[in-house]
Amino acid sequence: MVESTSSLRPENPHSRSVAALVETFSLSRGDGASSSVSPTLRVTGITMATSEVRPGDVFVGLPGKRVHGATYAVAARDAGAVAIITDHDGATVAALSGLPVFIAPNVREILGELAAWVFDTANDAPITFGVTGTNGKTSVVYLMTALLTQLGVTCGLSSTAERRIGETAIVSQLTTPEATELHALLARMKEADVAAVAIEVSAQAMTQHRVDGVFFDVVGFANLSHDHLDDYATYDDYYAAKAELFTHERAARGVVLVDTEWGIKLATESKIPITTVSTHPGLAADWQVTVTAETPRSVTFDLTSPQGAAMTVNVPLLGRFMAANAALAIVMLIEGGYAASEIAAVLERDGGIRAFIPGRAEIVSGSAGPIFYVDYGHTPDAFASILSSLRTVISGKIVMVFGADGDRDRTKRQEMGQIAATGADVVVITDFHPRTEDPAAIRAQLLAGARSAHARSELFEVADPTEAVRFALTLAGEGDAILYAGPGHENYREVAGHHVAYDARNDVRLALREAGWMEKTNDHD
Repeated sequence: MVESTSSLRPENPHSRSVAALVETFSLSRGDGASSSVSPTLRVTGITMATSEVRPGDVFVGLPGKRVHGATYAVAARDAGAVAIITDHDGATVAALSGLPVFIAPNVREILGELAAWVFDTANDAPITFGVTGTNGKTSVVYLMTALLTQLGVTCGLSSTAERRIGETAIVSQLTTPEATELHALLARMKEADVAAVAIEVSAQAMTQHRVDGVFFDVVGFANLSHDHLDDYATYDDYYAAKAELFTHERAARGVVLVDTEWGIKLATESKIPITTVSTHPGLAADWQVTVTAETPRSVTFDLTSPQGAAMTVNVPLLGRFMAANAALAIVMLIEGGYAASEIAAVLERDGGIRAFIPGRAEIVSGSAGPIFYVDYGHTPDAFASILSSLRTVISGKIVMVFGADGDRDRTKRQEMGQIAATGADVVVITDFHPRTEDPAAIRAQLLAGARSAHARSELFEVADPTEAVRFALTLAGEGDAILYAGPGHENYREVAGHHVAYDARNDVRLALREAGWMEKTNDHD
């Protein structure tokens, strides 16, 4: 069931004393009133979005790029807010609401702790897993919760694609939600008797305090590669944001995939106990992954430890990179207290992990014609991983369709073009999310990168994504594969500051039917 709301919150929230909130966080009055707070004033929720305010909420007004959030205090009052928390700059305008206004010097830095206190998420918390990495976070979270479900565990997740509690889900707006939304989600999970939760943790979530107030039982690190260098000046800064998750203040223990230099560095420098995983035969690790079979639709591997633990794992998804993701998910569960023998038994019983991951190497084609994959990958490393996996299992031609984000890290576009041209037989460059950039300029950068590879691949430029998909289909047939990289699970494109409805998976299915290759759609959506 997909809820229409933009966030999941407790259906029967507990109320807490505003006076106790003020005392706990040493808040001062910002509305000119006396410092005392009515003992009858109670709070049942906290949010920073007026659209999410419910009666009994505290509304948080943060400074924004264009306008201060406290400007919306009156709207928050009209929606049922009982108090405002803001900074000194927002106090005067917030006072116009007539509600009690409380000041914290830097609200953003205590927002997670505020939300944890209001929603009381620290008490009786489920086993909490956090996953970080440039690529693979969503896959690890879904693989983990799929296996938990197979183990009979009631679980929830927060991912780039969706927030989910059992069969209840909403579409995500951010990879990691704001702290107020995250703690509301965790409180809703407690209501639903969720025993384990898996959360994607982006680098931005760490630097923007979105996971503050959450203590993770186990955290996992997949990788670090070229991305977000528009937000972080150097790789070291980007790494430092993720490494902060592996400290005693954030987590009890960690699992690190050590296939890259960044993984080795983290395993060495981590402040918490670390268990290591590797897919490289010559690399010492606590758990070793050995891929035994690959097909266009699955990968099978053995997972072993020096202590004698062993299991065979089948994942119904493409690629060695997915084997690494699955191994990370399994070892995180073991570190979280789930027995390796029980996991191995469930895998044998069910023939592997029963996972569906929206928009991650997702096959949207039927039994005839080329295999058509839609994938969320939008980094050079993601391109290299999936193209290498396709080359292993596809006997025919590989056609790749992709674009690049506007108003995002421009330094990766050259490399994206180079890797596509080197790894695919045919490259079709199209528009993705141009946002406020000139889409033609973005395509030109990708084309320049592709040409600089001096590869034998054919290069085409088709601006309109719907036309690019149909053009790619004219270039492929039985035994071939088409990879549409970038859009994944998303159902819109951002053009000139506006969201335009566009679901790549549905568009591909329609194009396949138009071409006579598919008679029915995939039932997962």
